[in-house]
Amino acid sequence: MSLLRLNVTALRNLHAVTLSPSPRINILSGDNGSGKTSLLEAVYLLGLARSFRSTRLQPVIQHEQDALVVFGELATSTGSRNLGITRNRQGVFQIRIDGQTARSAAQLAQALPLQLINPDSFRLLEGSPRIRRQFLDWGVFHVEPRFLHAWQRLQRALRQRNSWLRHGTIDAAAEAVWARELILASDEIDSYRRSYIQALKPLFEATLGKLLPLPELTLSYNRGWDKDRDLTEVLRTSFARDQQLGHTQAGPQRADLRIRMGAFNAIDVLSRGQQKLVVCALKIAQGHLINQYRTGECIYLVDDLPSELDEQHRQALCSLLEELNCQVFITCVESRILRECWHSETPVAMFHVEHGGITQTHDYRE
Repeated sequence: MSLLRLNVTALRNLHAVTLSPSPRINILSGDNGSGKTSLLEAVYLLGLARSFRSTRLQPVIQHEQDALVVFGELATSTGSRNLGITRNRQGVFQIRIDGQTARSAAQLAQALPLQLINPDSFRLLEGSPRIRRQFLDWGVFHVEPRFLHAWQRLQRALRQRNSWLRHGTIDAAAEAVWARELILASDEIDSYRRSYIQALKPLFEATLGKLLPLPELTLSYNRGWDKDRDLTEVLRTSFARDQQLGHTQAGPQRADLRIRMGAFNAIDVLSRGQQKLVVCALKIAQGHLINQYRTGECIYLVDDLPSELDEQHRQALCSLLEELNCQVFITCVESRILRECWHSETPVAMFHVEHGGITQTHDYRE
């Protein structure tokens, strides 16, 4: 899968954009603040209907414009697809897939799998368990078609049980029904996550080994409740505490990935550059795993790739991205740093971004 064409209107400081990128490597260079990251943001919006730079979309819409529009034409293994998203200042979204209005952003995410590697990716190591669950569930969503339904069942059951814990608004029989639904959905989600982690770990270890030697680094999964007891027993014994707090403490909504160096959390002992390589290895390993189910369908957005990496590690990271055999968009200040990092047969397009305008400086077909 790759973007054949990208049109962007009224997004941040970008001029109206019409881009025909390479199906493989695309390098966007320019000064800080020129609009490079905004182009990655446009692609991200197209795939997830939200920004990675702001929780609110108001600042993303260009000043004095009523709405932003992002349109993309995709080349897929079965033909081509058209995706479009419009968001106005009143908060109204419209998502279109092949001319039809989409019911949810999940349909976009399914149609356009995206991996983002940017300065905020460090939060995967240093942030809350919720961030690591999102990373895990993104991968499970793309390889296990039944996961989304199970996750939706879990959310409904949790809302009902938590409401009952706070207000006691349903009778004991109804509570038992929702508790059973919670347990069934939790066990299903846990099985999908376990299978996914089992497949991801060897890919992650192999990928990390190509970037830097960290034999003591381990990746493990905590399912969110006692590993030696089933959830039925855990919910029963923690009921009084749950009722006191007003929410369910145990379950897959508390799951976490643990990334450790020996006896320590990795974030506490790794340098900033090492952290970046560990995060990159995790996300590239996910790409390899998804390729086993959806070959070449994941698109990578890499913001400021050279930052905090020496020449050796930049080259190693570029080689791993190249091996994925998928479309990649990379931003940097100086294009010469990345110009020679690719095999001669790899299609590479280069773009210069200045004051919101984008000029193609090298066409991959040349």
